[in-house]
Amino acid sequence: MSQDQAQPVAPSSRRRLFSILGGVVGTLGLIWLAYWLLVGSRHVETDNAYVQASTAQVTALVSGALVSVPVHETQVVRRGDVLALIDPQDFRLTVARSRADLDQAQRRVRQYFANDRALSAQVDARTSDIDRAQAELRRAEIEFGRRKALSAEGAVSGDELTSAETQLAAARASLAQVRASAIAARAQQDAASTLTAGSEVATNPEVVGARARLAQAELDLSRTIVRAPVDGVVTRNSIEVGQKVAPGATLMVIVPVQSAYVEANFKEVQLRNVAIGQSVELISDLYGDKVKYTGKVIGLSGGTGSAFSVIPAQNATGNWIKVVQRVPVRIALDPRELAAHPLRVGLSMKAIINTSKP
Repeated sequence: MSQDQAQPVAPSSRRRLFSILGGVVGTLGLIWLAYWLLVGSRHVETDNAYVQASTAQVTALVSGALVSVPVHETQVVRRGDVLALIDPQDFRLTVARSRADLDQAQRRVRQYFANDRALSAQVDARTSDIDRAQAELRRAEIEFGRRKALSAEGAVSGDELTSAETQLAAARASLAQVRASAIAARAQQDAASTLTAGSEVATNPEVVGARARLAQAELDLSRTIVRAPVDGVVTRNSIEVGQKVAPGATLMVIVPVQSAYVEANFKEVQLRNVAIGQSVELISDLYGDKVKYTGKVIGLSGGTGSAFSVIPAQNATGNWIKVVQRVPVRIALDPRELAAHPLRVGLSMKAIINTSKP
């Protein structure tokens, strides 16, 4: 076949190729459009996501030298496990002294009550003495009156009248003395009552204060044993045996990896349809696409990441440039999936939120 005969076929072949190419492009476009309408428009994703956890700082609550540190970095611990032991000798002595102070306070308060009862009995005795003295005074007055009447008739000598008058004066003085003693006894009883009024031995302020000091001493002794507040992994362990620690000093950090969550930073334009409760598919760089986690949106931050940065953006300047902001979204993980494939704080994740369901 000559070249002149082959040339008319070439334009038809090109048109067919362009038609096929156009059909492929159109098909791909339809496929993309269908994907966008059915899937893409209902999902938002980001790879700016990281594993987080509410870590627990372990701090010393009392001061002293460390005599034992039975845990090490990266060790898995359970809540209540012993993490460190502070020398307890001084605290045991304080407990013993506080117990002795409590016993002494109880004995002293019992003595207060005994004195109150004794002084109350004295007041009753002085009341009886007053009655007796008043009776003696009345008898002396009667005797003096009788002798004075007989003396006018000459039936009683002057000595007898003088003696009766003396007895009357003595009875009056005795009554005055007894009354003064009763007043003094009542005053002493009132003073003693102020130490016991409205309370018993167990509820007396001195005993309550001594018991509180004993409770504080026992609490301080118990705090010499530093225990894990949560289940997790030991990190940032900065203590050694022999080191002296002070109250408030951070000893280590416990990371509860079993309670880890994901903090995904979505662009603000992606959050239009994001709501709490929506399902999330997560992929960890640690395990790759073969392991997929199922999560749930449980919260959106109250501000963008830049709003809470150490140096916030100054948008009032003349050279302002708009930057798309990101908002942290908190995503809870399935505990069973997390137990099967553990994660560590700080690991990178990819998060895909299904926004089709509220």
